[in-house]
Amino acid sequence: MEFLKNFFSNPNFTPIPESSFEAFSKLINIVSYEKKDTIAKAGKIATDSYIIKSGIVKSYFVDDKGKEHIRSIFTPYRTTGPLASLISNKPSELSYDCLTDCVFYKFNYKSFKELARKDIAIAGLHSEVLEFIFLKMESKIYDLSVLNATERYLKLKREIPNIEEIITQYNIASYLNITAVQLSRIRKSIYSI
Repeated sequence: MEFLKNFFSNPNFTPIPESSFEAFSKLINIVSYEKKDTIAKAGKIATDSYIIKSGIVKSYFVDDKGKEHIRSIFTPYRTTGPLASLISNKPSELSYDCLTDCVFYKFNYKSFKELARKDIAIAGLHSEVLEFIFLKMESKIYDLSVLNATERYLKLKREIPNIEEIITQYNIASYLNITAVQLSRIRKSIYSI
């Protein structure tokens, strides 16, 4: 549980009392998934949320032509799961797959919300996590709107320096909203300087 304590000591979150941490810990199951496993499937109503202990997860959708579009990449110390489905109790528009072998702290979202109704510290944590997710999504929208492909690639490399050793070029390109050929050109221009 040391990992969870570190997760909750994130400077973006207000510290919670030990009693709240213990109550939350009772909701947690540690689960492992292998590379390419799906933790949440598009078209299904989600029930669980995850905190990533190790590994990398992608959220994506597949368009009418069968092309996959990666919306987010999640790394350790991040929460993941189809939040829109969890909140609305409607089928998810996105799938969530493991890009590497992963270990998660998994918990039922409804049970977490019930705990938040009883525990003000957990309610505050829930609010802060949602704010953090919103800010990450807003940053991604900004990046796609304002930054060029090279700038987005360099930002991703700053966030995950060894990304190219972990996931495929195709997945990186899809996340950056470019083709693999464009990514190859960007990498060539950067590394030939």
